[in-house]
Amino acid sequence: MKPIFLMARKNLPNSGLVSQPNNEEDLFDYHFDKPGAVPGTLNIEADASPPTIVLIDYNETNETRLAIQKPEACSPYLNTKSVSWVDVVGLGNEEILQRLGQVFELHPLILEDVVNVPQRPKVEYYEDQLVIIALMVMPKPKEKGFWSEQVSFVLGKHYLLTVQEEPLRDSFQPVRDRIRTNTGRVRHTGADYLAYALLDAVIDGFFPVLEDYGERIEALEDEVILNPTPHTLEKIYQLRRELLALRRAIWPQRSAINNLIRDGSSLISPDVQIYLRDCYDHTIQVLDMVETYRELASSLMDVYLSSVGHKMNEIMKLLTIISTIFIPLTFIAGVYGMNFKHMPELNWTWSYFVCWLLMILISVVLFFFFWRRGWFKDFSSLRND
Repeated sequence: MKPIFLMARKNLPNSGLVSQPNNEEDLFDYHFDKPGAVPGTLNIEADASPPTIVLIDYNETNETRLAIQKPEACSPYLNTKSVSWVDVVGLGNEEILQRLGQVFELHPLILEDVVNVPQRPKVEYYEDQLVIIALMVMPKPKEKGFWSEQVSFVLGKHYLLTVQEEPLRDSFQPVRDRIRTNTGRVRHTGADYLAYALLDAVIDGFFPVLEDYGERIEALEDEVILNPTPHTLEKIYQLRRELLALRRAIWPQRSAINNLIRDGSSLISPDVQIYLRDCYDHTIQVLDMVETYRELASSLMDVYLSSVGHKMNEIMKLLTIISTIFIPLTFIAGVYGMNFKHMPELNWTWSYFVCWLLMILISVVLFFFFWRRGWFKDFSSLRND
């Protein structure tokens, strides 16, 4: 599972994978092959986790969980009347992935989409299989931002194959618990309902991330109003880029689910089609929230610029007051600093004290004048700084 600002993929030697440099400016680096590369070529990252395979076979009365060592061990479960969920986590062994493709009779292009991550979320129809590519996000528990990884679904008549990138975390645990405890409809329906349940869990995983962004926006609003700093501008810019990444994750998934509902498939029953509509509604809700937060982040930028401009106006107003007070004082000091002999005031006994009294009186009168006009009431932010 990759952090959102570290999605750039390293160039692999002797492979057909082309990628952009690894830096924090990349949001989503979708996979694309080098021109002329052989279709179906698998490109495995050097640091990819080795694959682990867990098979969950269930029906209304029984449930079996197995840790699979060899992909061929899945074959007896694929043509039974029970539902078999094969969950593959990790993409670090090309041999195992090729053997897995042979067991499930995957088209080479299916295996390429599953292994060469990240792909754009989409739905692909094959003769007796349905392929769904989705992006799953998870909030970072101790820091800001979120993690993102690709999860692939290959739906057959009585089985579902899911492939994930990393073993650290996923959104599927609630579905596993419902299968284990026989809660809800999942044990009483087919593999198509299982695919819906997992896809719905992926979409629902966006909501905790968006909740975190809502709290960050509220904190930034207070900071922008009370004490805007250049670091505040950096946080707003970072927030906008992360929200853009979220939008790029959820937008194609909305289109994919919509295509799945509109076009249908012989592998998806009419009852599950209705549930997919609910999943589509959740996707629209997520997209609306992302768009709302993006607009709020853009407005925060405008508020920040207004706050900075307001503070600059306060500073200029304060400097204007100081300059205005010192202009007559400077004039008086300049006149009597010339020391011409014909100036009679230079020989007066109390001239020095009268000059000071006059300058103090002028300062007090000007200060009182500006205070009466309300020029000092907006300097609270300057005092806080």
